[in-house]
Amino acid sequence: EDYKKYAAIVVFSTSGGALIYFFEMRKYIEIMSITKIKLELKKHIKPIFTFFLMATTITLYTNLDTILLGFFSTEEEVGFYVTALKIKNITSAKLFLPIVSLILVLIINMIKTPNFFNITIQNGVFYGYIIDVINRASELVILAVGMTLVVASSGGTDISVGAVCALAGAVACFILAGGEVSTDVYHAPYITAFIAAIFVGLLCGSFNAFLVAKMNIQPMVATLILFTAGRGMAQLVTNGQITYIRVESFKMLGNSIHGIPLPTPVFVALAVVLITLIILKKTALGLYIETVGINNKAARLVGLSPVFIQFIAYAFCGLLAGLAGMIVSSRVYSADANNAGLNIELDAILAVALGGNSLAGGKFSLLGSVIGAYTIQALTTTLYAMSVSADQLPVYKAIVVVIIVSLQSKEFIKIIRGFNLNKKKAEVAHER
Repeated sequence: EDYKKYAAIVVFSTSGGALIYFFEMRKYIEIMSITKIKLELKKHIKPIFTFFLMATTITLYTNLDTILLGFFSTEEEVGFYVTALKIKNITSAKLFLPIVSLILVLIINMIKTPNFFNITIQNGVFYGYIIDVINRASELVILAVGMTLVVASSGGTDISVGAVCALAGAVACFILAGGEVSTDVYHAPYITAFIAAIFVGLLCGSFNAFLVAKMNIQPMVATLILFTAGRGMAQLVTNGQITYIRVESFKMLGNSIHGIPLPTPVFVALAVVLITLIILKKTALGLYIETVGINNKAARLVGLSPVFIQFIAYAFCGLLAGLAGMIVSSRVYSADANNAGLNIELDAILAVALGGNSLAGGKFSLLGSVIGAYTIQALTTTLYAMSVSADQLPVYKAIVVVIIVSLQSKEFIKIIRGFNLNKKKAEVAHER
């Protein structure tokens, strides 16, 4: 009965209100026909009536389900429909599939490794598989944040972030070691090396931005330059040697601080995500990035500068790569130009894809990419726990990633829905 009352109110109030307004306006025009007001009203009557007609249509359309339920459905059918609608709203959420993928990987971890979620404290620091996943994914989360903005703004990827990580770490260690291969004391203030590493990352990102945004070079080709040259530059900085910084304070950024049980990279990654979210939500930058990514020419016509927006995205990605490079170097208290950040750019791109983001650019979900990063790290930890060797790891990871991405594919979802629909039709035909 409530649905019927609501349906009647919607129908009569919208359609009746529009009609009454129309006739009243016509009467008013006839009364004032001898004045100039008639001309003014005639200019506005059509758009005003069109607006009310659109409002009526939209109201009827948005409440169509309720109206039909009110007149043609039983209470049981209404309850079933409402439940189904709630489930549909949940499953159609953008973060639903990324979260389900992460939960699925964690469940497999729990089955294969019963003590996966066990957490112990050793020397005042948390230890355990789940802590290792959260800790080791920190660099990937940081890079995934920058990669998300790059993909959204340009429809391309930055494949140089791994090499930029190695270069930034090499510059920092070179400054701290004073050009020596190994040192037990700082030869320069730590803050100087940290700023230098961030600046190197920002400079590399700006270089990529110039090639992509200003020179209109394909992102894959533009970032391929630093992808190939970045590690060579890092080797030149360190003279082809692994530079060791054997100072306890240098290890804090990549490991833990005394008295704090959680590893430091977790806090750094959390800070990067929160700061980026605040910037995107409190300013129009997120909207501008999506606009440029969806339609570059249209963005230019409405007054935006696609060059400037893409420049910001690539420069920011480079800056975050420099920060990740500092964490990587701090973990192993050294600069290893050959292995630092090796292949991490591929995982960063996969994190964006697993997060439900389109690699063609446009709308994006930063939290989706973060969830994708943790999913990849959880998968890596799972395979290591299952005694999969490092050489075989990429093969198994690729298979699982293909399955997860396929499950999130719109075409795959359409196929499944079409299969279910055909199955229901067959059941109805069989009952008849």
